[in-house]
Amino acid sequence: MIWLFVLGLITYFIVQRVTGITRTPVWALWLVAMMPAFSITAWALAFGTQRRMPLELVILLFVGCLALYLYLIQKGRIAPTSAIDSTTPQVPSSTPEKSDQSTSRPINKAEETSLQGCFPWSVYYLQNIDYRPQAVICRGQLRTTPEVAYKTIQENVEGKFGDRFYVVFQEGLDKKPFFALVPNSQASIEARQDRRLTRPGIALGLAAMTLLTTMLAGLEIAKKQVTLDPLVLVQGLPYALAIVGFFAVRSLGCYWTTRRYHIAATLPYFIPVIPLPLLPLGTVGSFIQIRSPIPHRKALFDVGVVGALAGFAIAIPLLYWGLDHSSVVALPPKPGAGLLSFEALNPKYSLVLAGLGKLALGNQLVAAKAINLHPIAVAGWIGVLFSAFNLMPVGQLDGGRMVHAMFGQRTGAAIGQVSRLLLLILSFAQQHLLLWAILLLLLPATDEPALNDITELDNSRDVVGLLALALVLLVILPAPKVVLAWLSL
Repeated sequence: MIWLFVLGLITYFIVQRVTGITRTPVWALWLVAMMPAFSITAWALAFGTQRRMPLELVILLFVGCLALYLYLIQKGRIAPTSAIDSTTPQVPSSTPEKSDQSTSRPINKAEETSLQGCFPWSVYYLQNIDYRPQAVICRGQLRTTPEVAYKTIQENVEGKFGDRFYVVFQEGLDKKPFFALVPNSQASIEARQDRRLTRPGIALGLAAMTLLTTMLAGLEIAKKQVTLDPLVLVQGLPYALAIVGFFAVRSLGCYWTTRRYHIAATLPYFIPVIPLPLLPLGTVGSFIQIRSPIPHRKALFDVGVVGALAGFAIAIPLLYWGLDHSSVVALPPKPGAGLLSFEALNPKYSLVLAGLGKLALGNQLVAAKAINLHPIAVAGWIGVLFSAFNLMPVGQLDGGRMVHAMFGQRTGAAIGQVSRLLLLILSFAQQHLLLWAILLLLLPATDEPALNDITELDNSRDVVGLLALALVLLVILPAPKVVLAWLSL
């Protein structure tokens, strides 16, 4: 039952991410999203393992609930002030959907002349200005590099209009780049809002609470009496420091990147959870909230990748040290909780786990054996799984931002759609991946664009992105038979 509790908790946090685009209640979306899991669990309780749910019924449940989930989102979708076509730029969520100037002309005739002067013919030859309720669309011919064009026109617009507009540079359906001026109705309060973003008292309070709950979780994982007695509680400190350290390094890496690019963001906030027998982790992670648009695709890439790779950099050493202090047990006849089976984890589930397990445990780890994870290994394995999941190239996950920055928004969204479909297909053969496949299907397919969404990445970032995707495959793919034979597993 542990997977059902974990799935329900994580699904709730995922469903909350779409509440900004629909009025459909969160509880309704959560119930529909969880319906296949509830149905499969009810079937298992009713018929046991002797009679499995027919595959046709499972597929029908997933397809039907996914269609209903998307229908409910679309039915309650928050409509803009008036209809706009698909060439209107997507405005980042940190930008208000409505402007005080909600009429058809965000600028007047006199200002139009000033706007035309912002587009030098040798940089971007302006041919047409189209007025929309949410933006001023400026179309023309690009005469220089996208980076030079955006910098020049952004500086000119700021010189003429101050901070009244966000300058957005995107690709239209005709593959031609266009500029858009999006009204910034929050310009007058952004300075005060930025001061309210950093609330160290709340961040430190949540971190202290999470340290306590993870210490309790460390006792639960180590099969010790769970108590608030300081002499006993300190025995849960190794796990607590490991898991909190992982999330702290990961979140601070992301936070440092936002500060580097002058992106408004909150401090990292931990999420403490009282440890339960079904979920003895003590936390479900930490997060930061980005409150201003991301300036360009390089920043979008770095925001997505730096924190994730920093998490891997601490999670893998923790996992190796923990495996070195773990023990080998007989592989149970039933898989149990799959990737979260800490008392008897099958190393064949992952190439990374099989390789590190064999390196740490040596000849102790052979075929038909599983690993009883040390608490530090539990923290490291959770860190590896969390980092790999967030690097999946889907939507607003770190990996979704990464492929968007590497290949463009439309291509990145297509890669995300294909990736989660392939993972769903793979999960029918590797059932321990079913939880991941379900969660990815609940996420929005696309992420938000950067202000300059045209300028491409440099080669070094492309290489780092491809290596990050390869690392994800090493974590989620089961070890092939030839590798298992070479490792004597």
